[in-house]
Amino acid sequence: MFTSLTIRKPACPMHAISSQITPFPPPNASQPTPSGSCPIRAPNEPMSSSPPSSVSKFNPLNYMPSNLSQTRDTRQTIHLPTEREPSSIPRGDIDGNWEYPSPQQMYNAMLRKGYDNTPEDAVESMVAVHNFLNEGAWAEIIDWERRFSRGLGYGWEACRRGEEGFQENADRIANLGDITAPKLLRFQGRPNEMTPKARMLEFMGRMYPAKFGCEPPFDRHDWYVQRRTVDGQTREVRYVIDYYAAPPEPTGEPVFFLDVRPAVDTPTAAVERMMRWGGDVWHRASGAKAREMASS
Repeated sequence: MFTSLTIRKPACPMHAISSQITPFPPPNASQPTPSGSCPIRAPNEPMSSSPPSSVSKFNPLNYMPSNLSQTRDTRQTIHLPTEREPSSIPRGDIDGNWEYPSPQQMYNAMLRKGYDNTPEDAVESMVAVHNFLNEGAWAEIIDWERRFSRGLGYGWEACRRGEEGFQENADRIANLGDITAPKLLRFQGRPNEMTPKARMLEFMGRMYPAKFGCEPPFDRHDWYVQRRTVDGQTREVRYVIDYYAAPPEPTGEPVFFLDVRPAVDTPTAAVERMMRWGGDVWHRASGAKAREMASS
């Protein structure tokens, strides 16, 4: 389901960035990574007795370097904060929430990836936008889990009256107390791998630009979430997130669209997506909303 997120003053300093600043992320000036390389060791791959390589430096929970430096780079000309902001996203491996990178860590990570022309005065804004979008993505995942962590039977009851019907009962649903909050186990950025849905929308945009025309997503994440069911069991659910940039508000605030949904890794995930989309479409197309308003 698409969600619109608008960054408004003064919640995020993104509005202060000049239009002349290099876009995020800036073009990579380094040599491309060979297509056969992979920074992640396979789970069943035996440990090597050879000296540690760059592979061992990656954190398997987020596929990022595990020792992101807080040290000021020698090429750096301005001070960047080293404080890390805690997120609202619970971790699945330990108690507590995930922490966002500090501006200094973000800058060092971008230099490590070859983005040597990153504007230093925009890094804090990049971090703020990064954190804002991740919080929005997690809110959408919570919305899916509230519908389906109790099973498909409850999921259909939650979806059959469409999105508006679910929101009307949101307070009652939230107070049932039999759902354990999901946790984020790990995540992976895959900006160069377009999802099947994004490819389909891109194709439809070429065919029907007036209705489906939009820019491709500027980023893609896969988030692996721990779902705890009502019988106490836990299972892993992969969510796919496409990040789209939309035209800014008339006042200049940037607007983003997030398309967050369970990946179709299992028949259950496919049914969940069909229920939520189909329930909303049927509720509106069948005139159920109008009948409910007439009888009230």
